[in-house]
Amino acid sequence: MTQTPPTAPVLACDAAVLDTARAAIARLDSHLIGSEWVAGRAEPIPVLDPATAAQIGEIAAGGADEIDRAVRAGRAAFEAPTWQAMPAAERERLLLRLAELVERHADELAAIETLDNGMPFPAARAMGVGSAISAIRYNAGWPRRLTGESVPVSVPGQWHGYTTHEPLGVAALIVPWNAPLAITANKLSAALAAGCTVVLKPAELAPMTGLRLAELVLEAGFPAGTVNVVTGLGAAAGAALVSHPDVDKISFTGSTATGQTILRQSAHDLKRVSLELGGKSATIVYPDADLARAVPGVAMGIFGNSGQVCAAGSRLFLHDSIHDEFLSRLAGFAAGLKVGPGTQAGVAMGPLISAGQRARVMGYIESGLDEGATLLTGGDTPDSPGFFVNPTVFVDARPDMRIVREEIFGPVLTVQRFGDDSPEVLAARANDSVYGLSAYVWTSNLGNAHALARRLRSGSVKVNGSGMEFALPFGGFRQSGIGRENGRMGVEAFTETKSVMIGW
Repeated sequence: MTQTPPTAPVLACDAAVLDTARAAIARLDSHLIGSEWVAGRAEPIPVLDPATAAQIGEIAAGGADEIDRAVRAGRAAFEAPTWQAMPAAERERLLLRLAELVERHADELAAIETLDNGMPFPAARAMGVGSAISAIRYNAGWPRRLTGESVPVSVPGQWHGYTTHEPLGVAALIVPWNAPLAITANKLSAALAAGCTVVLKPAELAPMTGLRLAELVLEAGFPAGTVNVVTGLGAAAGAALVSHPDVDKISFTGSTATGQTILRQSAHDLKRVSLELGGKSATIVYPDADLARAVPGVAMGIFGNSGQVCAAGSRLFLHDSIHDEFLSRLAGFAAGLKVGPGTQAGVAMGPLISAGQRARVMGYIESGLDEGATLLTGGDTPDSPGFFVNPTVFVDARPDMRIVREEIFGPVLTVQRFGDDSPEVLAARANDSVYGLSAYVWTSNLGNAHALARRLRSGSVKVNGSGMEFALPFGGFRQSGIGRENGRMGVEAFTETKSVMIGW
């Protein structure tokens, strides 16, 4: 049975908005330090449109000197009365003002994201800009709610004991290229809500929405130096930021290997570190699942954003009784996905971020074939410019295969069967991974849903759907990271807890 994917929304980004986006990309070639845009001194880094491989702009190549100046600006702003003594309600107002500005420029920001990152414009508008607005507005509510608690004191005498949450200081935010605006907005608003100041290092492959957001931060009226941006390569700007002695907190989203390097580099002065890293998330479909919802849900859980999602459901477990029907529907859905530049109407899947990432994904596809997996669909690239890979599904996958064990970060799904296994056995198979970021279950049986939710070793479990809720903490077990983003925990991650005892 063939299932046609839902029609993608008609492109709402007209030529004028694209022109505005291109103009922004052309001018955003400097660092933001304090309240000044500072030109780079080294050879600039080209920025490419991954749908065409053509250069669309360039960014400054920052290093240790620019990082030092930005951190010092962040420290001065953190200690200034304009920020230290700012009422919590005023921080809330500034964040809400920033959310309003992002909403006002939503089409422009989405177009920048599409040109810079490659994601289809409707996804950039909904997932990128929509999530950014939601994150900022959610975190804006926390400055007046970061309360401690009164604690009964048992030592002799009369005492009043209580705790407070105090901002850590200068926070280094290092963001990836796969969803740059949404991730930047979430980290930035959480740090500012907690009372920290920020030095942002965008990914050099997709830096432009981070720089445009910094312009809106200035327009919103945040004090000079509360938000600083230094662009550059990870080996230069990123390493200098991680090792800077006056950085108090590092919040990083990216690969597990880079996260491990950051953890080692930050160990000498015990910086506070949050790491949101890789994943190899399991998706389990029971025979009682609603296939009309499960097939597109599973498909877009791995093909959405071209599979460049840390929480992508890349390992699919199908019950024997629905295996063939589900795969028939899935293959039909994949065949109906329009692959192409994100500026074109109806496109559901854009390019990968770079030629290197495309080569990496194609290397994994070759590995899967060499190890004996069967290619159900895809496995090739369109005959067009840009860094595209068609949606790919492997069946007859085994747990020892590289395509099953390693994070591919591309539109590649592996399929394994299960029979009438108990939730304990099925969870053990799903947990057979060094990662533990997300898991997905499709079933109408609440007993199975709850049993698996309890046993799956992952930071989040979604039943009969997916999506991000900013009130719920997000992060992973094992090599998927340390700490949590979102919710109260996400804001408190930028604070230290202080205990106070007053004798009277």
